Amino acid sequence: MIPPAESLLKYENPLLITKSTDGKSRKGRPLRVNPQQPADSSPVPPPPKPKSPSAEASKQENEEILNAILPPRTWMEDDQLWVQQVSSAPCTRADVIHLEELLDTKLQQRQARVTGICPVRRELYSQCFDELIRQVTINCAERGLLLLRVRDEIQMTIAAYQTLYESSVAFGMRKALQAEQGKADMEQRISDLENEIQDLKKQLNEQKARCDATEKREKEKRQVEEKKHAEEIQFLKRTNQQLKTQLEGIITPKK
Repeated sequence: MIPPAESLLKYENPLLITKSTDGKSRKGRPLRVNPQQPADSSPVPPPPKPKSPSAEASKQENEEILNAILPPRTWMEDDQLWVQQVSSAPCTRADVIHLEELLDTKLQQRQARVTGICPVRRELYSQCFDELIRQVTINCAERGLLLLRVRDEIQMTIAAYQTLYESSVAFGMRKALQAEQGKADMEQRISDLENEIQDLKKQLNEQKARCDATEKREKEKRQVEEKKHAEEIQFLKRTNQQLKTQLEGIITPKK
């Protein structure tokens, strides 16, 4: 496992928890070992006065609260398990100024965006906020717990907005794909309808040509029938006139 990257949150020195060489659990030791002090003739300073039990209990309680708020980070390196807890050292005004300068430096180094959505900027500001929670918790655990609630609420709100954004993007993509698919279907339907229109126009022209030919044929046939009928009428008129003349000749007595 790759060791964790550098963070704005202040941690203590890593502690070695286990080694895989002998398979036994060992007591944690710091990664950095202080060099041996050279022997000199200077007087040894007296040991510090033991703190009161109430101060020790308060410090231990603050450390437990810190570990609960900001859990230690662990990683494997060369088959060895390392644990690094957040620092319980109190901060000063210089530490806060240094934190601000380090935040600005990290923003520039990682080329975070000034505006808009930027995961890098969000990560750095989240680390900075965790460091502020650590600093406040050391002085007042209750205030640190309240800031933890504020941080969790902010993260929950951001997660809700992220879920809403992802669902809206997915909905938009789905609608775009449906529209694209519907567009292709409509284009295919338009092409089929245009082909059908061309076929119907062709059939219409054929029917018009057949109708014109039928009308022409019927007109010629009617003209022939009318001519024939007129000739028959003329023939019958002449016959009738001849018969009428003959009848008058027969009926009229000769003088």
